[in-house]
Amino acid sequence: MAIVINVNGRIAHDTSATIPVLDHGFLYGEGVYEVCRTYHGHPLLFDRHMRRMRNSAGMIGLPVPFTDREALGLVNETLTAAGLATAGGPGPEAYVRLLLTRGVGELSYDPAACPQPSVVVIVKPHVEPGPHIYELGVRVSIVPVVRNHALSLNPLIKSNNLLNNALAMQHALQHGAFEAVMRNLRGEIAECSQSNLFIVKGESAFTPPVEAGLLAGITREFLFDVAQEIGVPMTESVMTDEDLLSADEAFLTSTTREVVPIVLVDERRIGAGRPGPVTRALLEGFRRRADLLTAGRGHQQG
Repeated sequence: MAIVINVNGRIAHDTSATIPVLDHGFLYGEGVYEVCRTYHGHPLLFDRHMRRMRNSAGMIGLPVPFTDREALGLVNETLTAAGLATAGGPGPEAYVRLLLTRGVGELSYDPAACPQPSVVVIVKPHVEPGPHIYELGVRVSIVPVVRNHALSLNPLIKSNNLLNNALAMQHALQHGAFEAVMRNLRGEIAECSQSNLFIVKGESAFTPPVEAGLLAGITREFLFDVAQEIGVPMTESVMTDEDLLSADEAFLTSTTREVVPIVLVDERRIGAGRPGPVTRALLEGFRRRADLLTAGRGHQQG
């Protein structure tokens, strides 16, 4: 089943979808995006994703030309065209990427040069990570690529400009790792290239604060709700390499991967070298709550 793309209301398959070269999203990386996935045909936590998209767009002075309801309509229209699951309809679960760019305009940094933003929806079948990922855990690598400083390009902006993340992930791939762990300029751990990072000490979970220079992940936020529900203490805490390397457990979170156990950091084993009980409990709690929020419902509440 091919990727289907909706560009400003025109739906096409991936090989024929186009956007003008003079779009400032292409020329300058001026744009923001969100990724969500469906459960039971519903994009999970779509309201939270739209809240973050509006925050990201506001930080770069980019108008959002649709309501949340209109955005969900665009997504469902594209899912239907792709033969993917929508609320109450058949089809495989879907990966959804919603992008908003400055739009087409003159070769200028002046936002006024672009009278109309561009809206793109990309959908494809969601591919679940293999069960071994959750049963055995993964290896990550601490990379030398430093996370963008907030006064340079604020990581709170979920920007279409992902070169910082891409370079970090490429370094991790060269070392055979599943993910890249990035530090900030102070040498503190910030986040991974495509996910947020957590450690477990005893029965409590910790994650770097937003002030460490990271994107406030929707799954990260949702997991705080899950942790409270199942009785796992969870808090933000400044984190160093040693905190990670000496943890009893570690895991990463993202929209498409949920909660993934980390058992190796480069060549160092984490804890017992296998997924731990707190990580497993949080994954089970996440899936249970995601199922409850989406099964037989037309929308999600945070």
